[in-house]
Amino acid sequence: MSCGSWCDWVASILKIPMTNLIPIHDAHRIDQLRGELRIEPGLLRRLRIAFFKKGATADDALAQLPEGVRERFAERVAFHPLRLDHRADSQQDGASKLIFKTDADYLIESVILRPGTGRTALCVSSQVGCAAACDFCATGKMGMAHSLPAAAILDQLVQANQLLAAEDRRVRNLVFMGMGEPLHNEENIYEVLAALANPQLFHHSMNRVLVSTVGIPDAMIRLARRFPQVNIALSLHAVRQQAREQIVPLARKHPVDQLRATIQQLNTLQGRPVMLEHLMLAGVNDSLDEARELAAWCEGLLVHVNLIPYNPIAGAPHLIGTPPAERKAFAQVLKDAGVTTTTRYSMGQDIEAACGQLVQQGNREVAKRAAAARA
Repeated sequence: MSCGSWCDWVASILKIPMTNLIPIHDAHRIDQLRGELRIEPGLLRRLRIAFFKKGATADDALAQLPEGVRERFAERVAFHPLRLDHRADSQQDGASKLIFKTDADYLIESVILRPGTGRTALCVSSQVGCAAACDFCATGKMGMAHSLPAAAILDQLVQANQLLAAEDRRVRNLVFMGMGEPLHNEENIYEVLAALANPQLFHHSMNRVLVSTVGIPDAMIRLARRFPQVNIALSLHAVRQQAREQIVPLARKHPVDQLRATIQQLNTLQGRPVMLEHLMLAGVNDSLDEARELAAWCEGLLVHVNLIPYNPIAGAPHLIGTPPAERKAFAQVLKDAGVTTTTRYSMGQDIEAACGQLVQQGNREVAKRAAAARA
């Protein structure tokens, strides 16, 4: 019997809710359980190395423990709060979309990216849906937002590494650019980052973690203070206030002048560039005048501008991506002004796994059924 089936069976027989099991990433409580079960510290260390660092399955990780305590440990611990529902592999560029189901039957998406550099990346989701409701984003048009617990966010990485182990790969770069606004799930994100940095668990370099946000100034500063090595990306998209409000509704609450002051603080706290994401939308934010305004806005800031092609979504037929030649001209204005600029390309378009395309419409029906059950 696999660990997932074993844990489900034990929970049902003993009437233990899965939520009462100890998440495998909870180092303190797992250490307490080790003492209670009298497991040698070295054996637990081997289990953690296998599970968190080598992409081992839960069963293989449990095999590091003596047979007498293996089942007792497994019946108390939650290894996988997510179930892999299905997987889609791009035929164009090697991206893989992993669609997971939560214990409440919501679907979330993660995307494995295998660029030519060999630096495998994973784009993780932090919420089911997103309240930011950006005009270009399919996730934001789902009309709902539920924050994921830390264990569910981390499990996306665990299961991705288990799949990649067969390819002799491992996730190198972790980006919080999937479904949801990470800083609307702030405390769970902090728990995730602490687990990632913990040498007993993932021991993942914070320099290879990027948290992307639509721009929540106070939370951005708190993040930088608690985890100064984490890279921060701001979905800016326009420095003209009216244009940004059209693209990002939250801009009405946090104007561009406030965001610029926030970046200045981040530069002082971190001493590293803040990534500025600029989605190229024809007739909205892609004129050469706007390029010059963006360059002037960046003056005196430590930033790196990423120009991103628009990936069409059904919910925004009025948006059109900027043609490549015009993206190149926009980029040249920034480069001539001394602004570090990269023109990005999208991966996973053929499986709707590119930036802005992640959506699971069936979640609306799950939310309706849950609301009806509570009524």
